[in-house]
Amino acid sequence: MTTTVAFLGLGGMGSPMAANLVASGFGVRAWNRSRQRAEALAGATVAATPREAALGAEFLLTMLADDAAVEGVTGGPEGALAGLPPGAIHIGLSTISLAATRRLVAAHAAHGSVFVAGPVFGRPDAAAARQLWIVPGGPAEAIERSAPIFRALGQGTFPMPSAEQAALAKLTGNFLIGAVVESLGEALALGEKGGVDPERLLALFTGTLFNAPVYRGYGARIARTEFIPPGFRLPLALKDLTLVLEASAETGAPMPLAELVRDHIREALRRGRDGYDFAGFATVIREAAGLPERRELVSPSRRD
Repeated sequence: MTTTVAFLGLGGMGSPMAANLVASGFGVRAWNRSRQRAEALAGATVAATPREAALGAEFLLTMLADDAAVEGVTGGPEGALAGLPPGAIHIGLSTISLAATRRLVAAHAAHGSVFVAGPVFGRPDAAAARQLWIVPGGPAEAIERSAPIFRALGQGTFPMPSAEQAALAKLTGNFLIGAVVESLGEALALGEKGGVDPERLLALFTGTLFNAPVYRGYGARIARTEFIPPGFRLPLALKDLTLVLEASAETGAPMPLAELVRDHIREALRRGRDGYDFAGFATVIREAAGLPERRELVSPSRRD
């Protein structure tokens, strides 16, 4: 018997994820604010509202931009909870606040359904290739029931005891990405000011102590000052760093580096770079060092 999944939010991440669910044999009911995206999802049934998508579904998946978007499609007369049957599981794939996570857990408990936080690490190319890392948090039985969903979407999971802990784990991870961009931006700017080619310097880092995807991927963008097209846009990065600092204030754990990253993202946006990738706030670091926003690229043969 085919498992029915309601999928809400078909942006750059949601579309390939929903397509992978279709390819894995799930019955997908798709909803998106722009209906054309849902209509473009081959093999899925297009729903007119979140409520219609969730009617009789065993799973509800949301991949949306922020707290307001997730809660907006969940509650209300045409929201997903109005159609979701008791016992169903809502897997929230988005990066949202701790407060919103608590509200969703409570709303589902009152409804008789279950909220499992399932934020993901990975960009759109990883989503398409089923290479996401997923951090599910919630009741162990619900996470176990959701395992086929997770296998269809990613390469592995790191379960947490509660939805709130999963949400916090995702925020700490996104902070670390911002910290990597900050440190790489500073290191490569220092090297370039001293006459060291940024790509050569990055090759040293990634070929020795820092051979990790986040250093290779974001480092390449910073070294080449190539921030378009974005895999994760700066406005969303600002949203996440704001949530990190909200969690910092709530828990009483000071995060001065997170404040610096947030301020550099704000400055990049003030300079009109809202279409840049997360790594694009490194332009603010470059310019503070007296380097241009973009650098002249030299072919490898000429560099050698």
